[in-house]
Amino acid sequence: MTTVTSPLAGRAIGLAAVPDPVFSGLMVGPGTAVDPVREPSVAVAPVDGIIVSLHPHAFVVVDDEGHGVLTHLGIDTVQLNGQGFELLAAKGDTVRRGDPIVRWNPVEVEAAGKSPVCPVVALEATPDALDDVVEDADVPPGGTLFTWR
Repeated sequence: MTTVTSPLAGRAIGLAAVPDPVFSGLMVGPGTAVDPVREPSVAVAPVDGIIVSLHPHAFVVVDDEGHGVLTHLGIDTVQLNGQGFELLAAKGDTVRRGDPIVRWNPVEVEAAGKSPVCPVVALEATPDALDDVVEDADVPPGGTLFTWR
């Protein structure tokens, strides 16, 4: 069982509330989303594992059980071409839950006309593989978002 924790402080809102049909329609996978606190922050690893994909706006950490967790910092933020994001880790790094991955500012994302809402998705999972998905609660960095069987 993998416990997936919040990569940042904010309010868990569920994927249905994400303003992007790819995430809200679970096309990427099940999970939840965090509406972040509007201040500069650091997105941290939601699980122990290896960073297998890393972009300024998104990263994937795969744990020892092969569970890949995508953290996407905002919606359509790929269009910002990395502006406002600072990588603090590298692809291939082994990380522990809570290790810093990306520094960013949700206020700048909103100022650029993008949503700062952050989907946290269980890649290649089915919705019934997740338990205790948090969809309406304040979460701190490291607070549990869901468990993955």
